[in-house]
Amino acid sequence: MTDQKLPVMGNREMQELIPLVNRLQDAFSAIGQSCHLDLPQIAVVGGQSAGKSSVLENFVGRDFLPRGSGIVTRRPLLLQLITSKLEYAEFLHCKGKRFSDFDEVREEIEAETDRSTGTNKGISSIPINLRIYSPNVLNLTLVDLPGITKVPVGDQPADIESQIREMIMQFISRDNCLILAVTPANTDLANSDALKLSKDVDPQGLRTIGVITKLDLMDEGTDARDILENKLLPLRRGYVGVVNRSQKDIDGKKDIQAALLAEKNFFLSHPAYRHMADCMGTSYLQKVLNQQLTNHIRDTLPEFRSKLQDQLLSLEHEVEVYKNFKPEDPSRKTKALLQMIQHFAQDFEKKIEGSGDKVDTLELSGGAKINRIFHERFPFELVKVEFEEKDLRREISYAIKNIHGVRTGLFTPDKAFEAIVKKQIVKLKGPALKCVDLVMQELLNTVRKCNSKLSNYPRLRDETERIVALYIREREGKTKEQVLLIIDIQLSYINTNHEDFIGFAYAQQRCSQQKKTSMGNQHLNGRQETRHFGRQ
Repeated sequence: MTDQKLPVMGNREMQELIPLVNRLQDAFSAIGQSCHLDLPQIAVVGGQSAGKSSVLENFVGRDFLPRGSGIVTRRPLLLQLITSKLEYAEFLHCKGKRFSDFDEVREEIEAETDRSTGTNKGISSIPINLRIYSPNVLNLTLVDLPGITKVPVGDQPADIESQIREMIMQFISRDNCLILAVTPANTDLANSDALKLSKDVDPQGLRTIGVITKLDLMDEGTDARDILENKLLPLRRGYVGVVNRSQKDIDGKKDIQAALLAEKNFFLSHPAYRHMADCMGTSYLQKVLNQQLTNHIRDTLPEFRSKLQDQLLSLEHEVEVYKNFKPEDPSRKTKALLQMIQHFAQDFEKKIEGSGDKVDTLELSGGAKINRIFHERFPFELVKVEFEEKDLRREISYAIKNIHGVRTGLFTPDKAFEAIVKKQIVKLKGPALKCVDLVMQELLNTVRKCNSKLSNYPRLRDETERIVALYIREREGKTKEQVLLIIDIQLSYINTNHEDFIGFAYAQQRCSQQKKTSMGNQHLNGRQETRHFGRQ
């Protein structure tokens, strides 16, 4: 079936392809699953402040995306642009409500993000579906992904970088996903986060479209001509340069249409780009993406149709099986459900123990990631518990003096030693509890991955994940209690007979022997002197 050729399509039929895929995406989102189908789409990838938001807003001609410092996009935004005479927006989770004020669109994106991820700057892979109708747009569907970050901000998880990378890889590793790699021109192209990720899944550059932003911010005397001419790091689909509004323009509410006109004049007047001005700019990029997505959908339709029919036949077969269940004999249905739960448990065990059939060659996960937490991350956190030697020496000195009081001591008192050591042992609580948090998070991630096989049964999947997650969180509390108990045990009794104290104990014993010898000599000398005076 995949070898069947599609009939030649006219322009009108071609333009209907993107709305058709949009309806499929909405249908799958509404039932909470994708039916394991790889829908053709374009994923927008880039580092923080690369200009992704500005590019998307220029497409629409409206300011509608959240802005700010740190990670602003914390959930995938499935953005469907549809050509229409009227201008308004709709969210899939707000059925029947039209947004004509795009400030309200921004507020709803922020609110819906917080509903899923909370307000602690965490992320979620559950997409927000936004459809914008406008006479200023071409039919286009884009998935705006969180910006690639390196350092956690505030109370974000310590592994936020790996979480974002994993989310991005879930989208761009699909064969039917085109990658819109956004890179600022004022950074080294070889260090582009977006191009690095795209090269991992698309080494030949067949699915990647390069977008170069901030061309107007390059150092005087430099340009990106070699990049835009596809000479430096060639991509099959090439590069398009754009000039977005600056932060000052955004803060000053500069009109997007005026910004687009300024962008056009920039390319026409720049000596390095004027010969390619017709192939640069936001308007041209929108046309290119519309055409490439349409062609991509057309090229993947045969295989897509085949998979859809296979899924349909499979679901019809399942429906027939369940239709044949007799009310008085529910054992078959119970057995089927138990088998699915058993498969879930086996998959989870394989993920942790490392005996899975499919080996991930792109990144660590499951038991391997937990192993790294124990043997790399935890020691690293311990090393971070730094102390100033000068301050420690001062504390030791104060402790010794305070123990002796008005007297001047000869030997280091045990109490001073214990006070200093206990203060250092208490510092182990932070890294130890953080290690438990990291392991728990990876266990929950593993549960979600293993639970994907139950996606045909959303209620069973959700309930299974809820029960297992609840159990893991209960174990988390008891684990933390045990960790704190172990540390308290160390604080309660310091075993100086341990091998680490052998040298110290030997030195202490030697001093004691020397003290006894000295006292014996003094006693002997005293007796000799007494005899001497007696003879006199």
